[in-house]
Amino acid sequence: MAELTTTQTKTTRAWVLHPDIKTDAGRRAPAQALEEAVSLAVALPDLDVVGQDVVSLPRAHPGMLFGSGKIEELGTLFKARDVELVLVDGPVTPVQQRNLERAWKVKLLDRTGLILEIFSDRAATREGVLQVEMAHLSYQRTRLVRAWTHLERQRGGLGFVGGPGETQIEADRRAIDTQLGRLKRQLSKVGQTRGLHRMSRAKVPYPVVALVGYTNAGKSTLFNRLTGAKVMAKDMLFATLDPTMRAVTLPDETEVILSDTVGFISELPTELVAAFRATLEEVTSADLILHVRDIAHPETEEQASDVEDILAGLGIPEGVPRLEVWNKVDALDADALEICENRAARDPAIFLTSALTGTGIDALLTAVSAELTPPKTTQSLTLTHAQGRHRAWLYDQGVVTGEVPTDEGAELTVEWTQTQSARYAKL
Repeated sequence: MAELTTTQTKTTRAWVLHPDIKTDAGRRAPAQALEEAVSLAVALPDLDVVGQDVVSLPRAHPGMLFGSGKIEELGTLFKARDVELVLVDGPVTPVQQRNLERAWKVKLLDRTGLILEIFSDRAATREGVLQVEMAHLSYQRTRLVRAWTHLERQRGGLGFVGGPGETQIEADRRAIDTQLGRLKRQLSKVGQTRGLHRMSRAKVPYPVVALVGYTNAGKSTLFNRLTGAKVMAKDMLFATLDPTMRAVTLPDETEVILSDTVGFISELPTELVAAFRATLEEVTSADLILHVRDIAHPETEEQASDVEDILAGLGIPEGVPRLEVWNKVDALDADALEICENRAARDPAIFLTSALTGTGIDALLTAVSAELTPPKTTQSLTLTHAQGRHRAWLYDQGVVTGEVPTDEGAELTVEWTQTQSARYAKL
């Protein structure tokens, strides 16, 4: 009898380090920072996190990041545990990376590199793949150090994640810039198609509601509950990468488009912010923003601050209404829940929800309806026969309440919002 054989995917043994640098102005609580770093590592498939450590440092050493004694100690530990990859939760300069890899004889990724690898693994749409590849190349361009030559294999290529790092590319800024130019042209074509879709949506008076928030705050679970969609929603950082949009009917019968976006994170790589700016245009053009927070997380305030900083960097127009959705109230104890309820009672822009159980969803939808139902005014318009396009637009918007024919054209009575009046003026 022939033996049955099974093929197992090889996992990479990884160790997570969080450098707790005393002089770092943006220093976070070490325990929570390490926990998030491990969660990032676990988000990658085929990665076995065999250990984790917080390394306290009075300051960062320019050439090696860590002191010589700590490097020797960790090197012995990594060898004993057969560690193949070290993940450093923070920035690592190209020189530090090269020196540490030589000292420990392992591959090394800093926080930016790890997030880029996760995005490489998660990108599903053509646009997402192009954006990630651009971000990878922009990052690798900054990793070029004098010791590398154009004959060496380009940085990257860990063996468990695909992407541009696994190709034999000349480690040369001109070559990378050429590739970046090509990717930008391809992304521009994809963006034009998405722009046409946005224009077609603009012809239909459907407001856009964008879900934003820190990664793993529960946006996709909330999106699925509101739309009945089956967007990937796991207890995992960056479970959603490519934006998803669905139509939702609110309690007052208003139809809106709900957009689920990539989660934000502290120290989000600048390469990714730039690459995904086009995708996040859905947020900048939204009629209402729902900031979803994991209110049960010990660093929920810090996470909210990070999200606000990124939104400010995206250039969200002033005046766009915003509601805070304090999600995961089912994970709060009685005392914490009472504190949140008292806060929400004082602030009409805060809503307590559990996307998992459905708690608070009806109240949130009612509030969304109220935010998207601005006051209307009644006005008379005189149109000529030559303004048939204007007349058609008004009827498409559903704002015409009466029409009286005249010799020159027609007298229309319209009931519309200030936004619709401004759009009509641009015709």
